[in-house]
Amino acid sequence: MNQSARLASAAASRTGRYRRLPIIIGTLALLPTLTACFLTRDELDPALEVPKSYHAAHGSPDAAPPPPDWWRSFRSSELTDLMEQAQVANLDIAVAVAQIAEADAQARIAGAALLPILDATANVQHSQSSIAAGGIGQVTTLYTPAMNASYTLDFWGHNQALLQAAEHSAVASRFAREVVALTTFASVANAYFLVLEGQDRIGIAKKNLASAEDTLKLIQDRFNQGTAAALDVAQQASLTAIQRASIPPLIEQVQQNTAALALLLGRAPSGFRVKGGSMSKLAIPRVTPGLPSELLQRRPDVRQAEAQLAAANANVDAARTAFFPTIQLTGQAGFESVMLRTLFGPGATFYTLTAGLTQPIFDATLPGQLDLQKGTREQLLQAYRKSVTSAFTDVEKALIAVEQTTRQEQLERDAVKESQRAFDLSQDKLHAGTIDLTTLLTVEQTLFTQQDTLAQDRFARLEALIALYQALGGGWLPDVGDKEARAASH
Repeated sequence: MNQSARLASAAASRTGRYRRLPIIIGTLALLPTLTACFLTRDELDPALEVPKSYHAAHGSPDAAPPPPDWWRSFRSSELTDLMEQAQVANLDIAVAVAQIAEADAQARIAGAALLPILDATANVQHSQSSIAAGGIGQVTTLYTPAMNASYTLDFWGHNQALLQAAEHSAVASRFAREVVALTTFASVANAYFLVLEGQDRIGIAKKNLASAEDTLKLIQDRFNQGTAAALDVAQQASLTAIQRASIPPLIEQVQQNTAALALLLGRAPSGFRVKGGSMSKLAIPRVTPGLPSELLQRRPDVRQAEAQLAAANANVDAARTAFFPTIQLTGQAGFESVMLRTLFGPGATFYTLTAGLTQPIFDATLPGQLDLQKGTREQLLQAYRKSVTSAFTDVEKALIAVEQTTRQEQLERDAVKESQRAFDLSQDKLHAGTIDLTTLLTVEQTLFTQQDTLAQDRFARLEALIALYQALGGGWLPDVGDKEARAASH
């Protein structure tokens, strides 16, 4: 080909490239529009029904949330000490803290995809050509130190979406820790109150046993004098034996709940002791629920479900962007020489730059992955709705329990008072010899039963208060979680 023909061919080639240039530019200009069409995020509508007030609430609706150390409201130094030990030594809380570290590490791993990968290599190649194959038997050594770099352009936001999902999961792990802590504190309080209840019931049972034994002795003396029947002695002896047999199960309850407390504090039961006391020495705090709308911020389990839903939404975005091309940049630069003394000299440098694009054409897993993430998101959306509804329900149930157990305790207290009065009158008539012993037995058994029931009602009221504290999110401070969420979103 002569010079003029080569020039004409080059001109035609340039003309062809110039003609294709508008098409390329137009295609690139359409990319943002196409991306916007494919990457349009689904708008999630939780459709939450938030009541304006609680049916069973009394007092001002603008009440403050429970204090962080709500257990101090019961005015028990031992309970406060147990709570402080649980914060430090509870094993479930320790597991939740470790899960936070794990989630943070996962977020760092996900974020690493947004950064380039750099590594250094150094190779020494020693070779000798074969004389039998026509070579000259030359021995050569090649030294090649180099720096390698690779980077994936996150043009469609795929890696950014994965990072957001991991960060929301890390936030959810922090809320999960608060859920575990709140459950632990409620368990410690309930176990401690069960110990106090058992001790109260043991005290009542021993006092009633002593009273029954005194009455039995009096009836026995009358039987010896011929003024009482053998049946009267047998009936009172039976009541005394029943009262004595009621004590071992109560001791078992105290010991088992003490062991449960030891587990909650991460300690072995053998060396753990609880002083205890009486439920009557505890203060009864007044707890007001506030507005239902505030509960969405106060309940850590609701916030956890919200963060998990946000993570699932980001995973849907990542699955959607997997349909788009992946742009990979790689490069290598270094020195190459057959002699060490000239390795870093002029002419020993080399470099390579590569840009690659991979577009999925047919991958049957991609639509399945997208549907999978959408299905997971739908599950978490419904779980979020349920957690919100459950939160309102828990508060309503706890308020009802507090109200009714308070009323029940007061009525039972009145019943004990009247039973004690009837028993005292019966005792007076017994000493005067003017009472039917069957009536005395009935009055005596009624008093014993009512006193024991009063102790159980007292515990039920304390348990209802703990349930209300737990339903209101305990003493968890939402500001802590909000700061974590904001930090993770940047």
